Amino acid sequence: MMLASADRARDLEVFCAVADSGSFSAAGRSLGLTPSAVSRTLDRIEIRLGARLLLRSTRALTLTAEGQAYLAAARRILADLDEAEQAIADQGAPRGRIRVSAALSHGRLCIVPLLGEFVRRYPNILVDINLSDGLVDIAAGQADVAIRGGPMADSALTARRLSDNGRSIVASPDYLARWGVPETPEDLHNHNCLNFSFRRAEPVWPFRRDGVDYALKLRGAIEANSGDTLTELARDGVGIARVGDFSLGNAIADGRLVRLLEAFNPGDREVFHAVFVGGANTPARVRVFVDYLVERMGARRES
Repeated sequence: MMLASADRARDLEVFCAVADSGSFSAAGRSLGLTPSAVSRTLDRIEIRLGARLLLRSTRALTLTAEGQAYLAAARRILADLDEAEQAIADQGAPRGRIRVSAALSHGRLCIVPLLGEFVRRYPNILVDINLSDGLVDIAAGQADVAIRGGPMADSALTARRLSDNGRSIVASPDYLARWGVPETPEDLHNHNCLNFSFRRAEPVWPFRRDGVDYALKLRGAIEANSGDTLTELARDGVGIARVGDFSLGNAIADGRLVRLLEAFNPGDREVFHAVFVGGANTPARVRVFVDYLVERMGARRES
């Protein structure tokens, strides 16, 4: 039955080509068929219908009244078939709204700058991005994709690695001129050390001396939930901060900030992942968005 239906659709194409071109030869060239194959197709249609559709002569082909009616129906059926196939194909194309959750600083500095090119590639996708250091519940449908840093907890969600980011202790030249340059990690007890305020932040600053890792609990006058904020405070000479290197921008190169205690830097790196509900039913818009982030962020490591 399926083969017969496919043959009938092909018959419609052949008949329309003959009617439009006015000859078996021209119709055959447009469809990649021989004139004899076109003629046999027209004979088969007329036998099936029990009616003559074309009047053949040595000079021209003329549609009968039945041929005119069949042509109108054939064109309508082929147009409906094309429209149906296009509609189904469009359903698989990346389109629709994708809700993205990212941390404030990392999202603003590392994710947002990539969105312009993404929407140019996929103009039918609407990116709804929410920057917050609060955790969203992907499994509960609060977001389609979350960009998360740090160790990944075991879950049924899919996580794809995007990048890794180093960390540095920094201060402004103005602050150091007023309060002195710490020579050892322990000297930081005498400084205003700016800390993160959210609960999942590390409560201590890690160090490495002579190959041995250890940590110090340091205090300061200000806490913030954003590395971007701590970096700005450090640039303003308020205190010393330990932040992700992506937060620094050009502040080191242009001299607004100075790295401190690099000899004691343990070299720890924060890994960022795209987290989403994976599987065969993952929407195309989610797959292409995550693939794009892996492409762009995997090509560079945030130093």
